Amino acid sequence: MAKQSEQVNSARRAKHGWILTLAFAILSIAWIAPILIVFLNSFKRKAYIFKYPFSISTKSIFDGMDTWKAGIDKAMCGLLNYTNALKKTDFFSCFGVSLFITVGSVVAIILCCSMCAWYITRVHNKLTKTIYTLCLFSMIVPFQMVMFTLSKFANILHLATPWGIIVVYLGFGAGLAVFMFSGFIKSISLEIEEASMIDGCSPLQTFFRVVFPILKPTTVTIAILEAMWVWNDYLLPSLVLNVNKYRTIPIAVQYLKQSHGQLDWGAMMAVLVMAIVPIIVFYLACQKYIIEGVIAGAVKG
Repeated sequence: MAKQSEQVNSARRAKHGWILTLAFAILSIAWIAPILIVFLNSFKRKAYIFKYPFSISTKSIFDGMDTWKAGIDKAMCGLLNYTNALKKTDFFSCFGVSLFITVGSVVAIILCCSMCAWYITRVHNKLTKTIYTLCLFSMIVPFQMVMFTLSKFANILHLATPWGIIVVYLGFGAGLAVFMFSGFIKSISLEIEEASMIDGCSPLQTFFRVVFPILKPTTVTIAILEAMWVWNDYLLPSLVLNVNKYRTIPIAVQYLKQSHGQLDWGAMMAVLVMAIVPIIVFYLACQKYIIEGVIAGAVKG
């Protein structure tokens, strides 16, 4: 009887497993579909983007050869939007600004917040409790409540540069990073740190040689989350940066809008594809650490 009951339960779990697999497959298609649509439309002319937005036929992509000189390979016609996007947005310059801000912000957040989390986790007093509470509170406050004050202080402190905005991103990204690092550090045995100090390590040597290498799963998780946020952010750079000198890729997309509200949709689709590819590659390279880091950061000390 027990064996039969176990077989019935196993069959039910298998049935439920197929249902969940199907549901998540449909959900994944719903998430991936917009990216595929943007990719397909990045090769089309404007008229075909609106007329056949979901078409993948070669005619809708390569029709309209009159704009090309004789002798040009037809396969290059689909790249017209990409060449226009590179010229109109000064893409490589914008890419460099976005890359510098993203890398600088992520590095600053990881280094500063990991050390802060280690300190407030190991030192128990009113100051550390206050810092931790403020970090958690910063995750709750909507950005719209502080954006005008932030913009004013950024101008006063001369932060309207790629170097200055890194400081701003550090402030806004600290809440989540400190919370996740603190949760992980609570799971690290204190005896490991005490042993390193007995061996003659200073607090900084203990952190960088012992604690920080153990934080790898959470560090990669935070790096992915913060990089995706900073790379795709439009509002904060538009408020803080001097957009006449420094433009990130999201700001460059906005500047594709011409007079009278006209917009080069083909070029915009191409810019979006070129902006999506780096962050997707980074995510795929590091995704195996995400679940591990989130679970590790959720342990109870």
